[in-house]
Amino acid sequence: MNSFAKLTVLGLTSFRPHVVRSTVKLPRLTAASLFQRNYTTGTTDNENLSGWACFEKGGPLIKSGFPLTKFGDDSVELDIICCGICGTDIHCIDSGWGPTNYPMVAGHEIVGHVTRVGKNVKHLKLGDRAGVGCQCGSCKKCTNCHDKKENICEDCAVWTFNDYWDNGDKTYGGFADKWRGDKDFAFKIPVKLSSVDASSILCGGVSTFAPLKRYGVGAGSKIAVLGLGGLGHFGVQWAKAMGAEVVAYDVVPEKAKDAKLLGCDDYVLVQNPKEAEAHYNSFTHILATKILNKNWDEYFKMLKKNGTFIVCDIPEIPFSGINALEMVAKQINIAGTFIGAPNDIEESLSFAAENGIRTWANEFPMSQVNEAIKYVREGKPKYRAVLVN
Repeated sequence: MNSFAKLTVLGLTSFRPHVVRSTVKLPRLTAASLFQRNYTTGTTDNENLSGWACFEKGGPLIKSGFPLTKFGDDSVELDIICCGICGTDIHCIDSGWGPTNYPMVAGHEIVGHVTRVGKNVKHLKLGDRAGVGCQCGSCKKCTNCHDKKENICEDCAVWTFNDYWDNGDKTYGGFADKWRGDKDFAFKIPVKLSSVDASSILCGGVSTFAPLKRYGVGAGSKIAVLGLGGLGHFGVQWAKAMGAEVVAYDVVPEKAKDAKLLGCDDYVLVQNPKEAEAHYNSFTHILATKILNKNWDEYFKMLKKNGTFIVCDIPEIPFSGINALEMVAKQINIAGTFIGAPNDIEESLSFAAENGIRTWANEFPMSQVNEAIKYVREGKPKYRAVLVN
């Protein structure tokens, strides 16, 4: 079974990543056995992490101890500085897109200090800052991996939490004090980027950077960013730095000021048709971080002929109401995108450092993770929430 047959895409970077890809026989977990296993109250040693774990759907995150995966020649270990909160984390905490394999330590926008490296690690040294996104492994053998497209590995992509390493060890994410894993998915953080700025680029940032690069955004492009939020505020900054004209679309009047500060050339209130009509047939690309499934006719009116609609948001229901005649007559491309490959992450970090791209973030102490998650659920971050140790 290939990795896409195992993967359920949930929201922008959401997934149901707890499929076991190893011949190692793992213990069967039951509701009763979950609370009988020897999880600790949060103390750690050299082979354990202390993380904020969810033990059941709808339950609070509880500080607990878990084993790190076995250290090897290709391993990197981090003391975690901070970790961003993504919608994916909340989907998995809630089992919102399928059963989660509890207990689970979420978090996949990780930045930490390197405390240990295997003998094959050349790009990182002790004391460096390194980051880890939502993918922490791949087969490294398939065509896509050889083409540096590991994010769409054809065989066995490994996700940073709620999944299993090839040796059968469970993966635990960044709502914790330590992370250990594969060197090829740990990236050096540029000096010019703060740890908080870098953290959300590792998922939310690269998820918008990679498709803009892939579909040729640059001078002469005009981009509509649908949704000025956690992903959209990155999309605006990337596109402007690439030389494009950028118009943000949202439903909140007060975001007009933020749009201007982020560099937007215009801001359209979706509920005001006259504002939208002024941009009909003018966009080379639409970066959709929020999609209203009933609005496809409107989206096609916005795009020029040969325009590209980039899907960064996955609605809970399948796409519907797409006018095939309009799509064909204007030669519109509807393009999917999924996180970013390791080279995309490295490039996005470097591009951000050199072009002043920054994360608008609300910071919380790691110990306030439950309060921070509530804050995100209520839609309050402006525009990301980051947990700091």
